[in-house]
Amino acid sequence: MEKIRVMFLCTGNSCRSQMAEGWARALAGEEVEIKSAGIEAHGQNQRAIKIMSEVGIDISQQESIRVNGEMLEWADLLVTLCDNAEEQCPLLSPHTVKVHLPLPDPAKMRGTEEEVMTLFRETREKVRQRVEFVLEQVAYETAV
Repeated sequence: MEKIRVMFLCTGNSCRSQMAEGWARALAGEEVEIKSAGIEAHGQNQRAIKIMSEVGIDISQQESIRVNGEMLEWADLLVTLCDNAEEQCPLLSPHTVKVHLPLPDPAKMRGTEEEVMTLFRETREKVRQRVEFVLEQVAYETAV
């Protein structure tokens, strides 16, 4: 059986899509391949790395990369995690399904360090919920 290929896309591939890739790698079975990318590449976000490590997921080795046509061709399922990614996403191949599950960008949050980290943790949990939803759909499709 061929593996299902899932790509998570957000604006800068530094927070939301990086978290989603980390969660998906931790939660997905062997039948799923995971990647993430951004409309732009903003580099790694140290707060995202820190809050993911709090739940035992190391995303420090993931790269922040800009999406390209080859990646979009690779994906069976593209999950956009922000409105910008949804609007700016290049054309998809006919076999790629796109799902839009937007979240605010935690990197744009302002406040004290404690307040910002709380918002990052909330985003981490919302990303986990979206990844679990996506993986449930993938499991259903592979079972049918």
